[in-house]
Amino acid sequence: MPIEIESPEEQGYNSIKYNLAESSMRDLNLTDLQVDVKHLVLFYGEHRGIAKLREVIKEDSKSLTVDDVLVTSGAAMALFIVSSTLLNHNDHMVVIRPNYATSLEAPRALNCEISIIDLKFENNFDIDIDEVKRAIKPNTRLISITSPHNPTGKLFNQQTIKTLIALAEERDCFLLVDETYRELNFQTELMPYEAEHSEKVISVASISKAYGAPGLRIGWIISRDKKLMHDFLAAKELICLCNSVIDEEIAFYLLQNKQQFISKNHQHTKTNFNYFKQWFAAQNFLEWVEPQAGVVCFPRLKAGIDLNADKFYETLYKDYSTVVGPGHWFERDKVYMRIGFGYPTLDELTQGLANLEACLKNCVK
Repeated sequence: MPIEIESPEEQGYNSIKYNLAESSMRDLNLTDLQVDVKHLVLFYGEHRGIAKLREVIKEDSKSLTVDDVLVTSGAAMALFIVSSTLLNHNDHMVVIRPNYATSLEAPRALNCEISIIDLKFENNFDIDIDEVKRAIKPNTRLISITSPHNPTGKLFNQQTIKTLIALAEERDCFLLVDETYRELNFQTELMPYEAEHSEKVISVASISKAYGAPGLRIGWIISRDKKLMHDFLAAKELICLCNSVIDEEIAFYLLQNKQQFISKNHQHTKTNFNYFKQWFAAQNFLEWVEPQAGVVCFPRLKAGIDLNADKFYETLYKDYSTVVGPGHWFERDKVYMRIGFGYPTLDELTQGLANLEACLKNCVK
């Protein structure tokens, strides 16, 4: 997957000074946390995830129970478990693209038939419900979306989600909602997990993006379908049996103190986003659908601008020590790019955007 091969961590963080490709908050350091794991017993953990962690994951819900939560080694594993449990070569799924790479590559590896519905810039990246309806077949098992959306920052409205849920119920398939950016709702109300609304909905999330803790490989699946959760657990046990008890303990600390971390991250995001909007309004190369949630956006070159894309991305990295996420990471043309505004400091964002604009000027034909 290009997004993994070319990721900042694979290129080497030391070679990047202005990281605008990252899709998460700044990484936490253990020294930021008042958590003591010295007396933790390194035993096999509960296969579903330690009970207190599952409890704090669903604590804001009035309808979910701890049995509706399965803790996984990151959201990537959660998505892989969903695909490998539900899909095979006889099945069909509908994917709203861009989507997280695992939600495309895992079904492809399983030889599952996929109907891809591309979000369109001209349509403000809204989901075309009629197109989804036309794509569904008798053997459709899964409809896959992300909301808040990566890489566009689009927050699909509740009417759209409700319509998709009703469609899944009517056609007897599942709606998978990757909600990894759910808690990065820095300018909107925090919504309940979509899985609360129907047994036909599967929610996936993690602590990686909103908390800046991707090094703790902790994510989760939420579903009210008991049989499905049993099958997801069986799939997890084939992969890793249980999670790292150290990771779970630290994740519990983060979620137990979520207000402390989320409030700080929201404030940082607002500050960066306000500057980002000012910069965007003043520059002449890019156009965007303004993001509503999360810490990324997906602008494209304005019509009529001819850019040597390969030269641009290479020059931006080598000469300016700056990176963004090129469109091909998301199976889009390279005139698109993902820009992250949550990871950098304000000073880094300011200089990184200045570098981006200078490099665009130099590489336009």
